[in-house]
Amino acid sequence: MKKTDFLPLIKRALDEDLNTAGDITSRAIFSKESGKAVLLSKDTGILAGAEIFARVFTMVDRKTKVSFLFQDGSVLAPGDTVARLSGRVYSILKAERTALNFLSLLSGIATRTNSFVKAAREKGKACILDTRKTIPGYRALSKYAVRMGGGTNHRMGLYDMVLIKDNHIDAAGGITEAVKRLKAKWDRRFRIEVECRTIEDVKEALACGVDVIMLDNMTDERITEAVRETGGRVKMEVSGQMDIERIKQISDSGIDYISVGKLTKSVDAFDFSLDIVV
Repeated sequence: MKKTDFLPLIKRALDEDLNTAGDITSRAIFSKESGKAVLLSKDTGILAGAEIFARVFTMVDRKTKVSFLFQDGSVLAPGDTVARLSGRVYSILKAERTALNFLSLLSGIATRTNSFVKAAREKGKACILDTRKTIPGYRALSKYAVRMGGGTNHRMGLYDMVLIKDNHIDAAGGITEAVKRLKAKWDRRFRIEVECRTIEDVKEALACGVDVIMLDNMTDERITEAVRETGGRVKMEVSGQMDIERIKQISDSGIDYISVGKLTKSVDAFDFSLDIVV
């Protein structure tokens, strides 16, 4: 993860929390008093976002020290002391909520991802993929958190991978025509993935020599049929209405990838607390 992925976000987050007046509550109570704080886990899951958390504090006050006892990707349990902080009390309180917001979101994504990864591995070998369903501006961070949870990034955006979806197919007049136009433009510069809605679509995509076939919103029975139809000649991905229990059911079908929008689209924040200690 590059610093340019998060430094502008930190600045914007601090600006919206502090505006021009800063923390008027803490500013009235504290001056130059020094203090210490501990970051505690109140949840079970995966840590993600330690570097961003620490950077929030140093952007507010470069003299604040943040020392993590766990690395990103580590498993946390309730009661774990995750990090220790020292510096001006005012500075710690000023940065607290912004830092926790980043850490809670990213750790929540990593934790949910990890639960899907474990479900997929119960009976099969399917790799859990994320999607482009991310909070605007937070894509690089969200996809970093997915990796910390054991998942794999799909495309970052529309610019780095070809995915021929239903609207492309319908507007172009079919899978064969869409693939033909794409190859005429890019040749083999990009790997070609095609979304298929029926078994007939699967057969057509296979005949076009694509690299990956995505089965969109198919029943479990149709997924098994599609895998049998391709016979391992192409990588297979499934998407649509994926939850933990369904992944457990289809993970042994021979599917290579399972893409899950809810990894980054709607996430329960990981519960942390930051406590001043005397």
